[in-house]
Amino acid sequence: MSSRDLVFASIRRALGVTGAEEPRRKAVADRLRDHPRGVIPKRGQLGAEERIALLLAKIEAVSGTTQRIASLDDLPAAVGDYLRAHNLPLALKRGADPVLAAAPWEREPALTVTIGATAGDDLVAISHADGAAAETGTLVLLSGPDNPTTLNFLPDNHIVVVAADTVQGDYESVLAALRDRFGPDGLPRAINLVTGPSRSADIEQTLILGAHGPRRLHVILVDRQASLNGV
Repeated sequence: MSSRDLVFASIRRALGVTGAEEPRRKAVADRLRDHPRGVIPKRGQLGAEERIALLLAKIEAVSGTTQRIASLDDLPAAVGDYLRAHNLPLALKRGADPVLAAAPWEREPALTVTIGATAGDDLVAISHADGAAAETGTLVLLSGPDNPTTLNFLPDNHIVVVAADTVQGDYESVLAALRDRFGPDGLPRAINLVTGPSRSADIEQTLILGAHGPRRLHVILVDRQASLNGV
C-alpha cells in the first residue's frame, strides 16, 4: 500500500465509508462535470476597460508596479527602462514562451536575454501570464517549459507580461477560460496564482518584501492581443 492509499484508507475508515457508494461517487462526478460556481463578488463584474483599471489598481495596492504598452513591439524598451530605473543589470531569463520569443529584443541591443529555468542565480526573470483576475489583481501563470515555475519564485525581480483581453473579472471566469482552452484532461500540472511580490509579516508584524520569493513584481499590460499572437 502506498502512502497515498494509506491516507485515503484512514480517511474512509474514520468516515465509515468505502469509497464505492454510488450516491457519493455520483455527487463527485456531477461536480467535476458541471463546475458549479459559488458566490461571485460584484467587484470584478465590469466592462473591459474598468476591469483593466481595477487589475492595475489592485496590483499597485499590494506593492506591485504596472505599465501599459500598445503592443509587443514596445516590450524590449519597456523592460530596458524598468531595469535601468532600478539600477539592475541589463540581463533577464525567460522561458520558451512563443509570445516572449516574438518580441523584437534586438531593439534593445544592450539587453541580454537567456532562455530556460533558473536555479536561483538570475536576478531578473520575465514570464507571460495566461490571464489575470481583476477582483484581486492576481496573475495566472501556467507551469511548463514555456514559462518555468522557477522563474515565478526564485529571481529577486519578476516581470510579467499579460494581454489586456485576457483580464477576467473573477477567478471563476479565469478557470472557465482555462478549461475551454485545454479541455478536461489537458490542464497544466500547476496553475500559479500570483498577487503582488512576496511578503511576510510573521516576525513582530513587520512587513518584509521578498521573504520567500521576488521582492519586486512589475506587470506590463499589452493592449493589442494580436501583437501577442504574432498577427
